[in-house]
Amino acid sequence: MKIGFLFPGQGAQSVGMGKDLYEQYNEVKQIYSNASSLLGIDLAKLTFESDEQTLCETKNTQITILVMSLAILELLKKNNINAEMSAGLSLGEYSALIYSNMISFEDGIKIVRKRGELMQDLVPEGNWSMAAIIGLEDEKVEQACNEAKQFGFVVPANYNCPKQVAISGEKEAVLQAMKIAKEKGAKLVRELKTSGPFHTEKLKNAADSLKQELEKIEIKNTGIVPVVKNIDAKVYSDKDDIKQILSDHIISPVRFKESIQTMLDNGIDTFIEIGPR
Repeated sequence: MKIGFLFPGQGAQSVGMGKDLYEQYNEVKQIYSNASSLLGIDLAKLTFESDEQTLCETKNTQITILVMSLAILELLKKNNINAEMSAGLSLGEYSALIYSNMISFEDGIKIVRKRGELMQDLVPEGNWSMAAIIGLEDEKVEQACNEAKQFGFVVPANYNCPKQVAISGEKEAVLQAMKIAKEKGAKLVRELKTSGPFHTEKLKNAADSLKQELEKIEIKNTGIVPVVKNIDAKVYSDKDDIKQILSDHIISPVRFKESIQTMLDNGIDTFIEIGPR
């Protein structure tokens, strides 16, 4: 058996996520305590007691999902359950990089909080949305976006798995693309709980600002566990400019379907998703 860890991204959050683990395990409480001390925020209270609107603010969503994922990792480590490769969807890539020791816990907590703030504060003016299109081939989703562009900006953002693509852009265009995708045979279309045109060119300012923040931390080019990149579905190597990649990550489509294929090609046969739900 070869285990691969998968870490989810923004949109997976829910108020109270991880509370059962927090109340049951001291290791989980310690992760929340350490992260809270680093940021000066009560992350347990934010995660377990806030309302959905507060939790869904990008600056809060990203850090709370990360901390819950890292807390679960502590329990897996305690039980000698380890991965031979990992990947994360968007935000989840930071969980994978921390797990692999390519980014330290301290730097990871701080940079993800900053990433969430930048992606929230530097969203351009407009009414933005994202949606999941399920049961439709990638090419038809791309066609739906092209046909909806008369209503505004909309592009594929996350290629999640076969016949599941998330689209991102201006709300009216996203809604029209959802309608067109349905007409093309999509089994399900669903608007997502996100607040910006993530993984599109519209977040160029956030990407540039994140690059400046990334320059302040140390990132190792190799880790204890190989990590598959979102932007090209290849394993990080010592030749990669990881800080530039993580900056470009914000404005590039997520190639998660291909990332899973890379893991399968490397012999991974058991996948464990680590995070909310």
